Amino acid sequence: MTCKGICARYKAQKPVGVGRYASGQRRCQICEIFIKWEGLWCPCCGYRLRTKPRNLKYKAKLRARVEADSIAEKALADTPIADTPIADTPIADTPKPKKSAAKKSAAKKSAAKKSIPIKA
Repeated sequence: MTCKGICARYKAQKPVGVGRYASGQRRCQICEIFIKWEGLWCPCCGYRLRTKPRNLKYKAKLRARVEADSIAEKALADTPIADTPIADTPIADTPKPKKSAAKKSAAKKSAAKKSIPIKA
């Protein structure tokens, strides 16, 4: 488990205004670099990548950023679209899906099986 130099292809530049972990970068302790990689394991040495900071100060910073992002997403999802009012859309006019012939025959067979009396 030593660095083979493959990680240099995936080396990540430091993002401006955002933390490394918040932007999706991961750190390999063996290769000692931040890489842009989606897997849990380093493509170079096979060591487990760190996805969260170890320092308490930076952990709190990342946690606050994630919470702020989730609140912003919820607010964005909760706002209705102004162009299409939901109240004017008729719900009763939507057609109901019809059962296929195979499903109907299967339902009849199961109903026929249930109606046979069991003699003891």
